[in-house]
Amino acid sequence: MATTFPSQAEAARKWVLVDATGQVLGRMATRIAIILRGKDKPSFTPFLDTGDFVVVINAEKVVVTGRKPEQVHHERYSGYPGGRKTQPLGEVLQTHPDRAIQHAVKGMLPDGPLGRQMLGKLKIYAGAAHPHAAQQPTPSTVAVVRQRKTGTTSKGS
Repeated sequence: MATTFPSQAEAARKWVLVDATGQVLGRMATRIAIILRGKDKPSFTPFLDTGDFVVVINAEKVVVTGRKPEQVHHERYSGYPGGRKTQPLGEVLQTHPDRAIQHAVKGMLPDGPLGRQMLGKLKIYAGAAHPHAAQQPTPSTVAVVRQRKTGTTSKGS
């Protein structure tokens, strides 16, 4: 019996809308990467791009836990000598929140041309308005909930 593989042409692509309001950056980026890769579909193939388009709105309202705004640094490199610039995550979130989300998702996608093709299906907007209303994006069904620690411990209850 032969194994059948889906082709790029027969991949049914949907548009998914993710609202970043109050969501933790890493947990949200994980869910977005799964949707972009197509791992939530039964037709997932590791070497093909079978994922959906993702539109992220309210990127400026994303939350980072702990001391990550001071400790995590994002780097950019212009390609010229002395062109490496580092910036704390807190500053990146204030000035360009879309870059912070894109950087987090990019690290969860495969390297090379396939990962770049998947990253091209990610559309990030700082506010609530986006130009993809004609594609009728469906809101993400799995909401990523911010988890907070309470003062109790689970040991020896």
